[in-house]
Formats: sequence, structure tokens, C-alpha cells
Amino acid sequence: MKTTDYRLVIEMQNVKSDKQEWFKNQLRIVLESDKPYYTKADYIGLSIQEIQNKIDYLSEDIKEMSALKKSLSDAKTVALEAIATVLSEYGIDRLDGTVISSITITPSKTKLAETFKIIDEQALIQLGYCSVVVDEQAVREAMSTLESMNEVDQYVEVGVITEQIPARIKVNARHSHANNQATELLTLVENQEAA
Repeated sequence: MKTTDYRLVIEMQNVKSDKQEWFKNQLRIVLESDKPYYTKADYIGLSIQEIQNKIDYLSEDIKEMSALKKSLSDAKTVALEAIATVLSEYGIDRLDGTVISSITITPSKTKLAETFKIIDEQALIQLGYCSVVVDEQAVREAMSTLESMNEVDQYVEVGVITEQIPARIKVNARHSHANNQATELLTLVENQEAA
């Protein structure tokens, strides 16, 4: 993937929630420039899209690398077992090297793991091995009707939590344009700024 770090993209990549003023000033410079309004919109929107492209690219790389890591780990395990089998066929339990001190075969072993399965739940419940928990969903439903609410209201506290979500922009891309046009427009805007 080809990415280009334009000035506004670099500022966006480095902005921190507690240190936004520098970035805001860069936005003010873009907005107060004598460029047409649509060029300003494209520059800001395409910068956001460029960051999203990088996120998508990295996400895909992470998936591929995770798959490769698992594949390599599995291959290593198979190779270790195959090498041990072949060395055993030749009666070799140790190979000494010059760079590697030695290769030794670890003997096979049996690993025990405990399993746990309930065979008769009712018998265990009758013996007292059970717990009682409140059905929160039923209580919520009871609070939604007037008759039931009076019954459970004294045992429930209902509150409201307010979370302030700051305003954000949404970049609405034209579906008919390809990503390479976005790169071309960013280049055009950067060249206009340099002039």
C-alpha cells in the first residue's frame, strides 16, 4: 500500500486528546486560507480517509501476521516431532554442534488433565450444592409495568448516567471515486499550498 504523509495527515496522526490546540490551529489555517470551500473539505476529508486507509492496512497486516505466526508455530511443532522421530530411528539421542551446543531428544510423556462433568444435577441440588441469583432481566421487566413496579421498587435503585460525547466529523466519500483519486486530490491540495 502506498501512503503519503501530507501535513494535515501528520498532524492528525500525532494529535492527543489532552494536546489538541496545535491541531486545531492547523485546521484554522486550512479553513482561513483563500482556497475554495470544496478544496478545504476535500483536504480535511481525504486526510481522515488516509488515516483510515492506514488503519485498514495495519489491521489486514496484523491478521496476516497472526495467521503466519500460528502457521509457523504449528510447523515448528511438527518439525520438532519429525526430527525427534528420525533421530530415534537412527538411534541418536544427542547431536553436538559447533554453533549449537547440542540437540537432544526429550522423551515422550503423558500429560494428565482433569475433567469435570455433572451427571445428576437434581441430586446435587437436593444435597444443597446450588446457589440462588436474582433474575435481573425479570426485575427490569417488572419495573416497566405499574403493578409490578410497586412490588420491586423498594429493592431496586434506578439511575441515569450521562456521558458527554464530543462532536466528531464523518467523512462521506463519493462511491464512484477510487482511492487513487483521493491520493491525487491530496497531492493537488499540497501542491496548491506549496505554491
